[in-house]
Amino acid sequence: MNHHPDVHRYLHAARATDLHAQAHAWKVRWTAGANHSGRSSMRVVRARFGWLLVETGLRLLQPPAPPRPTEG
Repeated sequence: MNHHPDVHRYLHAARATDLHAQAHAWKVRWTAGANHSGRSSMRVVRARFGWLLVETGLRLLQPPAPPRPTEG
């Protein structure tokens, strides 16, 4: 069974795209106020913290920016 060497990278990129879309949808609902109806404040805090962790993880997965040339 031969796999393309970059198959895992492609799968992670697809998952990251999906998580970005979910995070954006959640952020849109949050700013619209849909998450405030009937939820306890602790659940809201946990949800916000969870999405903060997702966003942090996605930022850590991004490749570092190429170095910029220095002036001089």
